[in-house]
Amino acid sequence: MSVRLYSGIFLLMLITLQGCSSQVAMNDPRIPDPLVARMPISVAVRYPESFEHFVHEERVIGKETWTIDLGKSNKLLFTKLFGAMFANMQIIDANTDPASLGVDALIEPGIDAFEFSVPEQSQTDAFAVWIRYRIKIFDDAGTQIANWPISAYGKSQSSTFGGDDALQRAAVLAMRDAAALVILQMDKATGISQLGKKAAPATSPTALEPALTPAAQQTTATEVDPDEPG
Repeated sequence: MSVRLYSGIFLLMLITLQGCSSQVAMNDPRIPDPLVARMPISVAVRYPESFEHFVHEERVIGKETWTIDLGKSNKLLFTKLFGAMFANMQIIDANTDPASLGVDALIEPGIDAFEFSVPEQSQTDAFAVWIRYRIKIFDDAGTQIANWPISAYGKSQSSTFGGDDALQRAAVLAMRDAAALVILQMDKATGISQLGKKAAPATSPTALEPALTPAAQQTTATEVDPDEPG
């Protein structure tokens, strides 16, 4: 009798634990093709393991445990971005020396922090996600010339999507917010386009440098959730 009782209790605990866990797997965030003029430089991109296989696990106090697996979605997002922004882009691994490739710059993205909130915490019907990315840039000599943090945000209503889907949608919107910031502000924040400008000998004493295009006015990139009422 006692054996059956303990077996029943164990089974009940197992069912309860399974019911108190949610897993959200991210796929391709599917951003639109960036409509930008490519910078005339050649770059290599190196994705750290912690970036390409980022998983966040957190237990909401008194509630369930959430596991958000960004998987390869980060790599897909930034590969599409950098492929559209630079004249030549190649992905390298940790064992490849970028100096041997003749590129103008090495880009290394990372994630500093991932946070989220669920309706039980915010006392609303919204799921929210905050992602803090960091982009490091090195010149062709291997010297770090930029260390740029990017804070991105996304929010989705649970009334429109179910719990898991709403959190996934919020994460996608945060990634799209980061993409907009990279497109609009990366060159201004890091000066990466200057790495491809080699000093050329002047053809005459009166030779003039081409006029620089005025820097675009800095804006705050905000992703509007189409699922929410305006």
